[in-house]
Amino acid sequence: MKESSQGVTVVALLADPDAPTKIAQRMARALPARLAGKSDQGRRFDVEVVSEPFTAATEDLSTLTQRIMDRRRAEHWDIVVALTDLPLHSHGRKLVVDLSHEHGIALLSLPSLGGLRLRRRALRVVEETVLSLASRQATGAGEPPQGQSPGRFVSRLAPVHAGRIDQEETADLRYVVSGPRGYLRVLGGMVRSNQPWRLVPGLSKALAAALATGAVATVNSTLWSLSGALSTLRLVIAMVGSVALMIGWLVVDAHLWHRSADDSPEERKRTALYNASTVVTLGIGVLVCYAGLMVINLVWALFILNDQVFASMTRTPLHATEYWTLSWFVASVATVGGALGSGLESDEAIRAAAYSKREQERRRMLADDDGD
Repeated sequence: MKESSQGVTVVALLADPDAPTKIAQRMARALPARLAGKSDQGRRFDVEVVSEPFTAATEDLSTLTQRIMDRRRAEHWDIVVALTDLPLHSHGRKLVVDLSHEHGIALLSLPSLGGLRLRRRALRVVEETVLSLASRQATGAGEPPQGQSPGRFVSRLAPVHAGRIDQEETADLRYVVSGPRGYLRVLGGMVRSNQPWRLVPGLSKALAAALATGAVATVNSTLWSLSGALSTLRLVIAMVGSVALMIGWLVVDAHLWHRSADDSPEERKRTALYNASTVVTLGIGVLVCYAGLMVINLVWALFILNDQVFASMTRTPLHATEYWTLSWFVASVATVGGALGSGLESDEAIRAAAYSKREQERRRMLADDDGD
């Protein structure tokens, strides 16, 4: 058990495994000095990180708050700030952070901070949250301390604003995001949590099929003539079509499309947000694969193509433009081959490549519920 010694405030960062834990461990190194420097009471802070799946099997705020309160009482921490990479909702709004000054706890939903400068924003939010909770403990007040203006807190997290709190809720201060900007902010945070760049090594069989298709297509004289005859617009259409086909194939084959559990407006919005994050995550990953295929095809073409043979087949000299258009078109053909090759991947492998660990757990839980 942890008890604060005189003049030392024990702060626990209770983090979901994977990305939230890594963020918490990184900020824990800087928080004590930053908190001590900004604390009006001149107190010291001891920050520790506890990694555990406290959001397992639920997204309900009251349940999560109770779990956090139980962990605080069990360990005798002064302050607990819980971090999760799940997008949480409150009264139809996307939650940023919940604070309970009476109980010394806070719950932060990392996706609401967006996909850019996440660590810096998370550090700022946790810092101000801890200072707010610590001020309440110093004054003994049961409400948010008067020394902290909600406007100051909100201005640093724009477009965040204060959220509605019902009387029976534990929280006494809440910040949410709403509207189109808030939606895009949460969507960006969800996509970052999914880490779309992991899709590249995660789809090894699909990439092998794409590379094989590209290698064969590069030496096909029919494609030489066809790529030279295509306009830039048609090349763009071929690229968009192949990328869309790859995304659609992955969604359908691995059953990545999320279906709402009920017909309530809030559930439909939540479902749309999850599906949008899936499409964007796959889109970024597939585009990274596409760019890699272009580079590999270009290098292969530079190595294998012969000027005289190319000119005799196409009646066009082999210059830089021909290399570029051929590599571009072959990348589209190879992406289609990769889509077919992705059928060799297991559904679990595709989900592991497309989602964060916490999102995988959430989807497994939903699948189990549907099976029951």
